[in-house]
Amino acid sequence: MGYQRHVTAVRAFFQILCLTRWKPSKKNNKRKGEPVKQTGSHSISFSSRITIMSLRTFTSRFVRAYTPARVAPFAFTRAIATKRYTKEHEWISVEDNVGTIGITDYAQKSLGDVVFVEIPSPGQAIARKEQLGAVESVKAASDIYSPVSGDIIEANETLDQEPSLINSSPEQDGWLAKVQLSDPSELESLLDESAYQAHCESSEDH
Repeated sequence: MGYQRHVTAVRAFFQILCLTRWKPSKKNNKRKGEPVKQTGSHSISFSSRITIMSLRTFTSRFVRAYTPARVAPFAFTRAIATKRYTKEHEWISVEDNVGTIGITDYAQKSLGDVVFVEIPSPGQAIARKEQLGAVESVKAASDIYSPVSGDIIEANETLDQEPSLINSSPEQDGWLAKVQLSDPSELESLLDESAYQAHCESSEDH
């Protein structure tokens, strides 16, 4: 808005300046004793025309110089997480080479109400298919195995006080641990969502 007011003011100033340079023509070719014939027009001197052309050129250059450039909107990018599953009903969601691991909704339904969760200690290395933790429910106990190899960088300590998160939010708030992957190619041997659903359906049929 400030830019537009500034340009408008400059244009108005130049227009006033141009008008002040206009002078009525003193040539009326009046003969003595004859009335003056009003033509209703004004002539502009050569110097005034040069001034007007110069001012117009300056104004157009001023506007071009101060026209704000269009700025392209900043594009926000977000990494897409890759989620995979094991046939033993663990899931892993990988983003920026860090895998968050837990058990699936199918697994928690099979276990029933979870009363205790054993979580790993951060700072340790773990191999693929090595035990990562364990859960105990009113029905049974089950070990949890790591789908990948890497370093354990974080454990979900909230599960110590709220093991029921495994039941209420198994694939979000009820995650078990986070692992820095040492071999991302191990993900290729895991199941995607459609393959895991097919695996669960085939297990129910037997």
